[in-house]
Amino acid sequence: MTQHSHHDTIPLAAVAPAPEFLDALRGVVGAAHVLTRPRDTERFRMGYRSGGGEAEAVVRPGTLVEMWRVLRLCVEAGRIVIAQAANTGLTEGSTPKGTYGRPVVILNTLRLSRIDPILDGEQVVCHAGATLYGLERLLDPMGRDPHSVIGSSCLGASVVGGVCNNSGGALVRRGPAYTELALFARLEADGTLRLVNNLGLHLGNDPEEILRRLDAGEIGPGDVDTQAGAASDHGYMDRVRDVDADTPGRFNADPGRLHEASGCAGRLAVFAVRLDSFPRPAATEVLYVGTNDAAALATLRRRLLTELDPLPIVGEYIHREAWDMAARFGRDTRLFIEWFGTARMPVMFAVKGWADARLRKLPLGADLSDRVLQFAGHLAPGRLPRRMRDFRDRYEHHLILKVETPADAAERILDETVGPEGWFRCTAAEGSKALLHRFAVAGAAVRFEAMNRRRTGGLVALDVALRRNDRDWIKPVPPDWADKVAATLSYGHFLCHVFHLDYVLKKGADPAAFKKAMLAMLDDEGAEYPAEHNMGHLYHAKPQLAAFYEGLDPLARFNPGIGGTRRS
Repeated sequence: MTQHSHHDTIPLAAVAPAPEFLDALRGVVGAAHVLTRPRDTERFRMGYRSGGGEAEAVVRPGTLVEMWRVLRLCVEAGRIVIAQAANTGLTEGSTPKGTYGRPVVILNTLRLSRIDPILDGEQVVCHAGATLYGLERLLDPMGRDPHSVIGSSCLGASVVGGVCNNSGGALVRRGPAYTELALFARLEADGTLRLVNNLGLHLGNDPEEILRRLDAGEIGPGDVDTQAGAASDHGYMDRVRDVDADTPGRFNADPGRLHEASGCAGRLAVFAVRLDSFPRPAATEVLYVGTNDAAALATLRRRLLTELDPLPIVGEYIHREAWDMAARFGRDTRLFIEWFGTARMPVMFAVKGWADARLRKLPLGADLSDRVLQFAGHLAPGRLPRRMRDFRDRYEHHLILKVETPADAAERILDETVGPEGWFRCTAAEGSKALLHRFAVAGAAVRFEAMNRRRTGGLVALDVALRRNDRDWIKPVPPDWADKVAATLSYGHFLCHVFHLDYVLKKGADPAAFKKAMLAMLDDEGAEYPAEHNMGHLYHAKPQLAAFYEGLDPLARFNPGIGGTRRS
């Protein structure tokens, strides 16, 4: 694929004085969009689950042209740049961490939310801050779906963030977010800031002209190159069906899924990506499965993946302990989405972040918002459906399947693996509540720890891709640690063999030592991690991935330190 690049050579100057630099930023985006007071920047500097650090400023450009100008100023002034959108990542990958030797500027892109459908909606061009929810809403009247429609879309996560972070999602047929078609800036080893247009769109030659046309949505049919490259992971369905393979089907460092913006983890400044959309199935139904036999569930997975055509749409697993935790500590999240929809979730998280920043210094202030939400959720009406609660009492393992109708083949496989009594066909309301309950698990461990912080020893969250042929899919903690874990939440994308494992430790336990022991065990099992998130500051990149980062950002100026890589 031909690269179309445009550049400015910028001297790598000493760090510019802060007042002049900040005034220059304000001149580009306006004073209201340059935040410098720690109380105002805190929700941008702190990770969703953990982590955080210091930043000189948070800058929120309103156009792609403004983003380019801000980026130039930061490079000229010798700043570290960390780009973020909704800051909903789970591995500390979109916030500062530790020291960098230079001031840090957080480039928040959420105002850059434009999405343009092209090729009659079969593809879309998403700007840096476009959200999965916004994309889902745009495609809905066309009868099409985005890459992901559950989980992170409810949190307001960005499309570009998903591409940069190898995000996987719950949809069995789609695989990791991936594209070869992107518009990005990179800083070369000689100090050249280069705008690379690999969108497959003919938009001119000058950087600001390219960005101005995108800001205005000036994309004509003659501008689109239909042979420019892949706009999704076309081979994933074949990989996930290969249930005898001795490797995971998807994981962050998979070299086949690392390409420029895809998997870059912020080591490039990504302005826009071009992605496929997908036709929505005409009719679907949700099947709720329960069993106490882990081997039966493993057999069910193999048969669904090898015998069903088309593949299931969703296959989400919840262990009973995670089910209980979500029922108690994720109830407010589920009810909020039921009552107000996903559109309000980003607002809720923004308000919570604003409140946390102002309450943190008060007694119990660090967890006050969580305590208020927990209390409100406890009082609110809205029990889970009776049949779900009955299955919770009877079964340890729960699987939520969404399939196309007619679903005769899937139902026959269920009868033959877990038995007719081990599943039921959900009503529309039951299916919606079941999937929302699964989504609520993700924040339940965080809430549990917040409510019990004085009695617990920290949270260790892993997301792990098991080998596709691994029938022994339950991974207990090492024996030496069994009595040091207060709660274990196991849940995930069962058909893809991707699991989220959240461990709340007892008081006095060492989270770093526990994590090291768990990862060593998983290494022995042939697993890969993280499975679908940025390496962030919680994992160390393997040599091939570290070399990919280094090649994208040789001067270590864009989100350095990710995956344990160098910061200078």
